[in-house]
Amino acid sequence: MGPVSQTDPFAYPSPPRPAPLPVDPWAAPVGPAGAPAHAPGGPGRSPVGVAGHEEPFGPAVVPPGAPPLDSWGRPVRERRRRVGVPVWALVLTVVASLVAGGLGGVVATRLLDDARPVSANLPTASVEHGDVELTGVAAIAEAVLPSVVAIEVRTPLGGNTGSGFVLRSDGYVLTNNHVVAPAATGGDIVVVFADGSEEEAELVGATSAYDLAVVKVDRDGLTPLVLGDSDRVVVGQPVVAIGAPLGLESTVTSGIVSALHRPVTAGDPNAPAFIDAIQTDAAINPGNSGGPLVNTDGEVIGVNSAIAQAPGTNRANAGSIGLGFAIPSNQARRTAEELIETGRATYPVIGALLDVRYVGEGVQVSTEPQGSTPPITPGGPADRAGIEPGDVILAIDGRPVTAADELIVAIRARAPGDVVVLTVREDDGTTRDVRVVLDETTST
Repeated sequence: MGPVSQTDPFAYPSPPRPAPLPVDPWAAPVGPAGAPAHAPGGPGRSPVGVAGHEEPFGPAVVPPGAPPLDSWGRPVRERRRRVGVPVWALVLTVVASLVAGGLGGVVATRLLDDARPVSANLPTASVEHGDVELTGVAAIAEAVLPSVVAIEVRTPLGGNTGSGFVLRSDGYVLTNNHVVAPAATGGDIVVVFADGSEEEAELVGATSAYDLAVVKVDRDGLTPLVLGDSDRVVVGQPVVAIGAPLGLESTVTSGIVSALHRPVTAGDPNAPAFIDAIQTDAAINPGNSGGPLVNTDGEVIGVNSAIAQAPGTNRANAGSIGLGFAIPSNQARRTAEELIETGRATYPVIGALLDVRYVGEGVQVSTEPQGSTPPITPGGPADRAGIEPGDVILAIDGRPVTAADELIVAIRARAPGDVVVLTVREDDGTTRDVRVVLDETTST
């Protein structure tokens, strides 16, 4: 026979020895020096003999009074008799357990409560709710929010959302033209107020040249916002933008004015508006269009209208990258007044075509006609001022211009009849200042 493994308790001798014995769950504990304290064969007997020789398995000797052994030498356990328990006894036991558990819980709770301190003495606010004096952006928001609205345009082909704000207490609301433009071909304009109430609105007038529109609701007693003086805005001053970006009404964001006189085109790509814009880093997203940009006095200094897009960004996926643009409030005031009074808006012109292909200092007047339009309109402002084709305009009112859009938005920011001073360089290099009285044309 081979040796018995010292590590594997299931190792047994190899054939042709008797079949392996099953593991005995009743094996006795091992005494000193490896000798069993008790073995099936009686006290002192061991299944393994001296020097590893196996002792033959013989009939077990059962001492008097000991329990009988089975064929494997294990004590035979007496089978217990089952005693039936009445159902009423089980029910009584369950009820008693529930009652005891409930009483125990009550007692434990009272004991724990007695062990807890009477008061945790946690710090409390020094003023009651509602008594806090709002400052900063919170104060501005509280004052301005009731006058800011969300605008929904509902058409058979879909919808459009944007923002606006109350211009007059009798229901006039200012917004962007591109917000309400879909309603021009059939649709409803709905104004949603800060309290959640809604009113259908009618379009009073709109202009794509300035991307502004006025709508009116049948409601009196509204609180209008004050239009501030955008000519007094300076770079770095704090501002707050309010509107319904992505349809999230009454959203407030804050930042600063990060640049002025930024030439921006907005609105319909086929008939873009040229805006001499206020640039801000206050978060502006789709849906903010038409909402107010206000100063720390709660005065509107601009109408949020456009956002910058990183190169390659899809228009549908555009969002705030910290470069938003607003139409200056002075421009918005003049245009809104015209729209309310006549339903149409005008804008100024100088009567000259600009060559967008020109590269160099200033902006060059075209040297050739575009279609049926000559470089200089006969009898127009530029013609009367002595400007000729090929002249280069270096500045307007002392402010340098380096691109055609800069000159266009600077002129659009004026009113028809205003006088501007253009610094012009002629073909021979001579530089001179000329006064130009701006003409008027009607926008669509």
